[in-house]
Amino acid sequence: MLSSGRRSRYYVDKYAFLCDPDLLEEVAQALLRRVPPEAERIAAVEGGAGLLVTAMSLYSKIPALIVRKGRKGYGTDNWLEGDWSPGTKVVLVEDVVTTGAQMMAAARALEEGGLEIVRLLCVVKRAEDVGFVADVDCLVRLSSDDSVVMSLYPPPDVGA
Repeated sequence: MLSSGRRSRYYVDKYAFLCDPDLLEEVAQALLRRVPPEAERIAAVEGGAGLLVTAMSLYSKIPALIVRKGRKGYGTDNWLEGDWSPGTKVVLVEDVVTTGAQMMAAARALEEGGLEIVRLLCVVKRAEDVGFVADVDCLVRLSSDDSVVMSLYPPPDVGA
């Protein structure tokens, strides 16, 4: 069962690459090759993708942002963590996109906060290329039956 409620015969264990330093580096570097030069920040929804943007930030020196799923009601009560100002150009990154709902909510929050999204990136897209999800660039694309239909990973310089 996926977080979207959809059933799948194949589960993408994102923690297999998020928790392994060698794999995390490879994936982060592959995503960084898709970050446009005008990007001033790399953002993710709080959760697993936060590990990914932190690694991307370490390798690129582009500061990271974390979009909260909701305000906490205590502490700073920020909806967005990190240093930014209106007009900041940002790449929004997600680990696995199925329906795109979480990423779309984060994109909406960033835009409402005055940030400019210059690219949407994910590691694995297991959704149809329609609506919002059509604009999400990915390293691996799965069809509705979870077959790999496109893969830019591993990158040519890493090997299979």
